[in-house]
Amino acid sequence: MDALESLERDSELFADAARSAPPDARVPSCPEWTGADLVYHLAEVQDFWARVVGPAPGEGLAGDDVVSLPRPASDAELPALLQRSTSRLVGALRGRDPQEPCWSWHDDGGRVGWVLRRQAHEALVHRADAELTAGRDVTAADPDVAADGVDEVLSVMVDGVPGWGVFTPDGATITVAVDGPGETPRSWSLAFGRFTGTGPESGTAYDLDAAQLVDLPGSTSAQVAGPAWALDLWLWGRGGADGLTVEGDAALVERLRRVTAEGTR
Repeated sequence: MDALESLERDSELFADAARSAPPDARVPSCPEWTGADLVYHLAEVQDFWARVVGPAPGEGLAGDDVVSLPRPASDAELPALLQRSTSRLVGALRGRDPQEPCWSWHDDGGRVGWVLRRQAHEALVHRADAELTAGRDVTAADPDVAADGVDEVLSVMVDGVPGWGVFTPDGATITVAVDGPGETPRSWSLAFGRFTGTGPESGTAYDLDAAQLVDLPGSTSAQVAGPAWALDLWLWGRGGADGLTVEGDAALVERLRRVTAEGTR
């Protein structure tokens, strides 16, 4: 997929939908937010990562050094703020070497290509939020982009254990499979268990339901399958499971959605 093209497209669709929604309208998929909150959130996120990547190699900032984008006193100023943030992010990413190092919160990040992928999917998911807030039908995503979105949710937001934590599997497993008409079949297998550990910086103790990607030779306890876009929306809590096919233990399908909710927004 062309991640930069996807980022630009979905940022434009987001802005168009946001302009047609009342600023005080509730976001159905994030009911604690208003439409204005949603616009500010994407503007702030895009500004943050533009500063992390920087205008040129070696000129980016570490996350802790980025000053948060101030929210305007008037919601009427938010569309212009978003436009500036999107332009800054796209300008920072255009033409950059994907392997170029930069700061990241993720252990497997630390390069510009990771940021580009993350921000393409950030714009995609929040574009769906904006369309829902505006009362529109959600625009379909390109199947390849959506399939990459499924992979990103599972490999970035769900999978991974920091060095100070421990994952203990409990024997339950699940497969997520893309099998939409005309789409390239893909599948991911995950093992469920508990994540435990104490964060070295905060001192916070964790004991969470979790899942990890695994290579399983046989069948799993459950499977959820469907078109990539339906799976991507479902994993992000932006769509129901009505268009998906569930086999095996249906409770594990709901368990996976709860686990992904811990790492997605």
